[in-house]
Amino acid sequence: MSVPWYPRRIRMRLTLLYAALFLASGIVLLAVALYLVFRSPILVTFDPAPPSPPSPVPGMSDVLRVFRPAAGTVSPTWATVRAAAAQSAVVLAAMAAMSALLGWIVAGRVLSPLRTMTFRTRTISEQNLHERLALAGPRDEMTELATTIDGLLGRLEAAFEAQRRFIANASHELRTPLAMMRTSLDVAVAKPGRPREVDVLGGKLREGLDAADRLLEGLLLLARTQNVERMETSDVSLPDLLDAAFRARTAAIEEKHLSVECEAGEALHRGNGTLLASLVDNLVDNAIQHNEPGGWVRAQVTTPRDEPDSTSTSTGTRTGTRTRTRTHIVVENGGPILTQAEVDLLGQPFQRLGPQRTQRTSQPGTGLGLSIVAAIVAVHHGRLLLWARDEGGLCAEVEL
Repeated sequence: MSVPWYPRRIRMRLTLLYAALFLASGIVLLAVALYLVFRSPILVTFDPAPPSPPSPVPGMSDVLRVFRPAAGTVSPTWATVRAAAAQSAVVLAAMAAMSALLGWIVAGRVLSPLRTMTFRTRTISEQNLHERLALAGPRDEMTELATTIDGLLGRLEAAFEAQRRFIANASHELRTPLAMMRTSLDVAVAKPGRPREVDVLGGKLREGLDAADRLLEGLLLLARTQNVERMETSDVSLPDLLDAAFRARTAAIEEKHLSVECEAGEALHRGNGTLLASLVDNLVDNAIQHNEPGGWVRAQVTTPRDEPDSTSTSTGTRTGTRTRTRTHIVVENGGPILTQAEVDLLGQPFQRLGPQRTQRTSQPGTGLGLSIVAAIVAVHHGRLLLWARDEGGLCAEVEL
């Protein structure tokens, strides 16, 4: 249960703690001082009296000097104690405010390494696991925490690299036996006088080999996309890529009797042409393959006005002076009604919905399309949004 008045920021908590400790110690010190000063009569010492003026009466000046007191004691009254306490309280309040200000500054200096680690950790993802916090400073708890996080990032990087190498190596190694199987199938089917069952079996085997080839191509592309560190970039026309993707799939569109609506103006984006082409192809493939006969597909490319480039920090969002152009690619398709919980899983590899999970060999898809799209979007520092349409089907939006 959270307390409403309890501050969430550690810096504020430390400031209040510093001020409270100073105030408590000041009150104790003031109470002890007042007690020690006013518990007994106060000894008062007077300055020596100035020389008396000559008296007209002979010998009178010596008598006056004898009766002038040089020292004495004064017993304090409650009014004196209250006045001293009030003045001390004013001074104590001023010093408490000063201690709060100094505590705020000191807490900020103490927590500065923690803010640095938080900012750097937020910028690290699976695309830049090679980066480290590398916190400089004396060997204390903060640097030990940064070293521990760097070690964790190193282990994560090694695990990700091992996974990517395994996918790439396994995909390459499987190409050879698949090629041998395809060659043997072609030889068996080409023999004269073969039974009709051989042709039927050959067709089914060829369908399975084609699905395996598509799966390997998808795995290789996914591994290459996730392992891109420095990619070549150029100005890519996204409307041209979208038009080429639909034209290359004319046969599949006509087979399902789909109506296609494409709205795209002039939109150039700086990125890798090969990866962006694969991104558009997979979005269009997903919209066509998981559509209903007689359905529809709608695609749109928009480039809103330039937006200010903002950088997230540990204390909020700092807006800079640079601007960047955000390009949106939206591909919608009709189909059965889906739930958002099901759609949220589609960005992961080998995720299918409904009965397609048990019909992998009969479906043209590999279950990698949207995961490849998500990987390419991450490389281009964008985001992929998927949501289920109320009327049925899926809407996929890519923001680059």
